[in-house]
Amino acid sequence: MLLAFSEVRDAVLMAFGSLRANKFRAFLTILGVMIGVSSVIAMASIINGLNGQMNNEIDQMGSNVIWITKFHPSVEHEDLSEEDRNRDPITVGEAEAILANCPTVEGVSPQNYYFRQGGNDVKYKNRKYSRPRLMGTWPDFLKVNNRNVSQGRFLTESDQQFRTMVTVLGADMADVLFESENPIGREIRINGNVFEVVGVLEKVKSSFGNDELNETALMPLSTFEKIHPWEEELFLVARARSLTEMEQAQEEIINALRVYRKVPFNQDNNFALSTQQQFKEFIGNITQYIYLAMIIITSVGLMVGGIGVMNIMLVSVTERTREIGVRKAIGAKRSNIILQFLTEAMTLSGTGGIIGVLFGVGLGLLVNSLLNFPLSISVFWIVLGFVVAVSVGLVSGMYPAIKAARLDPIEALRYE
Repeated sequence: MLLAFSEVRDAVLMAFGSLRANKFRAFLTILGVMIGVSSVIAMASIINGLNGQMNNEIDQMGSNVIWITKFHPSVEHEDLSEEDRNRDPITVGEAEAILANCPTVEGVSPQNYYFRQGGNDVKYKNRKYSRPRLMGTWPDFLKVNNRNVSQGRFLTESDQQFRTMVTVLGADMADVLFESENPIGREIRINGNVFEVVGVLEKVKSSFGNDELNETALMPLSTFEKIHPWEEELFLVARARSLTEMEQAQEEIINALRVYRKVPFNQDNNFALSTQQQFKEFIGNITQYIYLAMIIITSVGLMVGGIGVMNIMLVSVTERTREIGVRKAIGAKRSNIILQFLTEAMTLSGTGGIIGVLFGVGLGLLVNSLLNFPLSISVFWIVLGFVVAVSVGLVSGMYPAIKAARLDPIEALRYE
């Protein structure tokens, strides 16, 4: 055991001596391994940061939110049957059915958007905000979507009941239209209709571009329907009273909508429910494919690094043929020669792995910091990257080590 340890130590020291003596050649040898490992670490760090940021943004909506839509967000429309394509739209009636029949649901927010060909226009005096989003909704919007107003108030039941021409503006829209003025109580024109501004939404920050609510003008759903009577289809956002009642709330919603939409007992739902957890799982499935692509791409760098290690070890065998002959002449066994060259190969690739880990961690943290993603370092990928780097040295050094071990000691001693 002590002898084997001594041989390994000597082989490692010899490998480091070779690195110092041939710095440029050693750098080129371990470059492929270094690039492969650093790519794995950096990509894993960035993907984890992306996952963390997306989960944080989903969490901002609350953990007990349920989305009700005609189709599930992940559905492939070309795969739908003719019957499914002709599903009835989600309307205000479904929202009223949920409120009336679902005791564990504390709020529902129907949401309907309007997009005019060429873009909507919102104007105040000589200022204009082009291509905003227009939304009709209920007063429960804030509670259900976990949002707040920064100025004024939100829409009320009275606004909804009397179809008042009032609006709550997104933060960016208010900044552009009013600059340093107080927007509350001012009149603006939305596609030619006069609205009174009663509130401004709190600005929503996002790492994935501007949040759409910052560019949205909200109005009572009844007012929206009066102005755009042809826009009947919408989607619903409901909030369960608590996270522990999520499953019960979903069951109540399903039962209420099946009755309201007259779905026969032997047929599937003609609507879809989505939750925060399902969105997270959907994102997780996407990142799995990104991980797969990352592994395929970085394996090319590791393969190139392995070829480099093999080449340099073959050169080393040639350069040290006489030394191998001397070692064999004084009693070294084949296993001793193989151990020596394998240890050198793994030391080379392991050094590239360590440099790659350090570079990859630094690059990953830098990119996450620039993108405002959570700083994330995956210990699993760091360990795996280093282990793979050493394994590349083991595999690549096998043939040169066996070639060295098979050298005839007499011929080796004659080698000049």
